[in-house]
Amino acid sequence: MRIFKFGGASVKDAEGVRNLVRVLEETGTEKTFLVVSAMGKTTNAMEAVVDAYFNDKPSVSSALEAVQTYHFGILRELFPPEGHPVHEKVRSLFEEVRGFLAWNKSPKYNFVYDQVVGYGELLSTVIVSAYLNDSGIRCSWLDIRNYIKTDSNYRDVSVIWEKTQSAVSELSNRSELFVTQGFLGSDENNFTTTLGREGSDYTAAIIAYCLNAESVTIWKDVPGVLNADPRYFEETRLLELISYREAIELAFYGAKVLHPKTIRPCVENNIPLRIKNTFNPTHDGTVIVPDNGNGNG
Repeated sequence: MRIFKFGGASVKDAEGVRNLVRVLEETGTEKTFLVVSAMGKTTNAMEAVVDAYFNDKPSVSSALEAVQTYHFGILRELFPPEGHPVHEKVRSLFEEVRGFLAWNKSPKYNFVYDQVVGYGELLSTVIVSAYLNDSGIRCSWLDIRNYIKTDSNYRDVSVIWEKTQSAVSELSNRSELFVTQGFLGSDENNFTTTLGREGSDYTAAIIAYCLNAESVTIWKDVPGVLNADPRYFEETRLLELISYREAIELAFYGAKVLHPKTIRPCVENNIPLRIKNTFNPTHDGTVIVPDNGNGNG
């Protein structure tokens, strides 16, 4: 099984979703698991909804309406304006958010945050999976909350590995293309939990660990890992091959490579991790490997 993770920048608009299809046409889809982030800056926009809920209730409706307008704009570019079931699916997700905010009695910010913000990933995967199927790439949509089980320490959860391993392992004998959400899990009461920022990368690593995947590929809008931040240094070069240890060190010193918690599950099972450009899928990008980085182990 290969795990592909597509970040929000890769699916920020209709052209990004179309490009995702082109990537899969180039790479193939057999025994592939897609983990998809919320589209564009949706997580920030959903955080604004939660902030409004606690600090400025009259503005909740307009904050959520802005998120809905953005997603329906993408729908209009990808699907027929009427009759396609994806419109109703997306509309019903927004109604679920409104319903939760109407009946919720919990005063706990972190709990409300996890129940609301995670809808960004549910929306993106419903749209992506529908477009893949319409494009002739058959796929199965999965609710990752049924598979990644966590404690109830909302916004800062720990994965319950035994339960997660048991649930995810049930998928190991299925060969279809899966589309699922990053960032999300659920607790023992089936309330939504979130895995923290960079949580979609972590989701990909968790699934890879549980399925003992052959590789994890993080598709980004950059060519791979650079040796320095191009915002501050004029001359940078692509690092084609680095070790897990080097990747962790780069992250420690502020490089936006991968969070150490994302790397750890891959280290455990010696799973190579690739960083590739979603707009140049044939380019090798960067490979992070479980050795000293020179191929000698």
